[in-house]
Amino acid sequence: KKSEQELKDEEMELFTKYYMEWKGGKKSDSVSYANIPRFYYRLPAEDEVLLQKLREESRAVFLQRKSRELLDNEELQNLWFLLDKHQTSPMIGEEAMINYENFLKVGEKAGPKCKQFFTAKIFAKLLHNDPYGRISIMQFFNYVMRKG
Repeated sequence: KKSEQELKDEEMELFTKYYMEWKGGKKSDSVSYANIPRFYYRLPAEDEVLLQKLREESRAVFLQRKSRELLDNEELQNLWFLLDKHQTSPMIGEEAMINYENFLKVGEKAGPKCKQFFTAKIFAKLLHNDPYGRISIMQFFNYVMRKG
């Protein structure tokens, strides 16, 4: 007659054997599976004070970093001044327009925080049937204010 521990060991052995057979018996040949990053972490429980503090601190640091990336009022005013200074004529009604060449000039002068907005992709996204290939300064400025 087998002891209780021997029965548990045997059960675990059988479980492992059947599990490995079911799984395929070997590790996946796909290397990319091992490279998939973990994207979900459970929230810390109420009694895990250190983990909760770590979560709060990391969130605060993240939000501080994001707020430093945002344009402040002075930078927005400077951007508007540069866009207005480099507008391309003729105007369409009351709307000031800018061509791609001047758009790039403003991007060079606007500063490092604004650099992300002065791309060909964004210019093309805001380009709407202008016969001179220009975008609206106001539309671009509103885009920067929404995204930045």
